Amino acid sequence: MKSIGLYRATVILLGLMLSGQGHNPSPSAAAVEIAMGAVAETDQKIAKELVAAFDQAEVAVQHADVDALMQFYEKAYNYHGLKRPDVQRIWTEVFSHYGHVVSRHVFTELKVVQGGLVKKAYVTCTGGLYGTEKESGKPITIDSWVSEVHYLVKEKDGWKFLGNVGGVPHSVPPTSAPHHPLF
Repeated sequence: MKSIGLYRATVILLGLMLSGQGHNPSPSAAAVEIAMGAVAETDQKIAKELVAAFDQAEVAVQHADVDALMQFYEKAYNYHGLKRPDVQRIWTEVFSHYGHVVSRHVFTELKVVQGGLVKKAYVTCTGGLYGTEKESGKPITIDSWVSEVHYLVKEKDGWKFLGNVGGVPHSVPPTSAPHHPLF
């Protein structure tokens, strides 16, 4: 079952790249798409809320507005040990080196969990972060991911990025970096 999801996500990503949308898509391109069958009928409302949150974050990305973008990160954000201040520093570096930054997300699966008053969402996603090098003007893929699980929590003011599923890995080579720390 997992290999089918990975296959579907890979095909979607390749389709985006081959169609010309996978590499430096235009700012008018939708930041988020939902693959057919990715969302159960009962989760349609939550899917719309999540797309709205990602779209709002995309506006902040396109305006290189780190402060506005950080509103979408939960205070307890943790991606393989990277915390909210680390991500803020990374976004600042991205915006200092790249212009015309945009992201694309294709949701291939959505799981919603309600624990007491807390609602969490696990969104399996394939996509990328694209921009233009400020020095050379060349388009570049800044980051890309396949079947990454965005972990979000619903707060009073909307959905917030919480990090990755599974916490910090126990053994990571010192030269390796997390694959996708920004969402």
